[in-house]
Amino acid sequence: MTLDNQCKCHQSLKFSIRMAFQPIIDVQDKVIFSYEALVRGEEGQEANYVLSKVTNDNKYSFDQQCRITAIEAIAKLNRSATVNINFLPNAIYEPETCLARVLEVAKTVSFPHDQIIFEVTEHEKITNHSLLKNIFTTYRRMGFRTAIDDFGEGFAGLNLLADFQPDFLKLDMKLIQGISQNSVKQAILSGIQITSEKLGIKLIAEGIETRDDYLFLMDNGIRYMQGYYFAKPALEMLPEIAEYIL
Repeated sequence: MTLDNQCKCHQSLKFSIRMAFQPIIDVQDKVIFSYEALVRGEEGQEANYVLSKVTNDNKYSFDQQCRITAIEAIAKLNRSATVNINFLPNAIYEPETCLARVLEVAKTVSFPHDQIIFEVTEHEKITNHSLLKNIFTTYRRMGFRTAIDDFGEGFAGLNLLADFQPDFLKLDMKLIQGISQNSVKQAILSGIQITSEKLGIKLIAEGIETRDDYLFLMDNGIRYMQGYYFAKPALEMLPEIAEYIL
């Protein structure tokens, strides 16, 4: 049996996608740490437009095509960059088989797989926790880093963290926005920081839009940040950040 016949993720996707990139900033060293790859339509339409085309029949091939497109796009722009790539937790058919194509593409475009961070989002209800744990374990064994995206917003939360400890937690923007003026959010962040430090997990704050939130987070030990305050996503480009922002 050929690889293409083993896995639904190798079926052809019936619509085209492109990638936009948004930087994740290391505010301690004042450099761009990574770029998150964000799916866009063929004419640059936003992610919701593309996701509306995803069905139970094509979700495996869609998820695979997102990974492949992101790697091919970042390799054209900067092979030394790190890239964060989202995956749908319920769209992995068989981890090693689905990753085989990803590794093949990364090798073809000479993009090191240790510069790839795979993020699982909490927005989609995870129906099979044991499969997700297997996915994360397989990714780590094959040299990829992992992240839980939108932590604190969705379905998985602490239960997912109890099952698997990723390299990064990306803090949901609803927790982060306005945190400089909100003592409750500050207390919640403090608890997450204590937990992540004990587990050896790095934190990334998402949704930074104001200088006040940026300064508060920096002063309270958050090293990695992402948001419109630094740069908006750019279609098939790697945005830079102005020095005065930091």
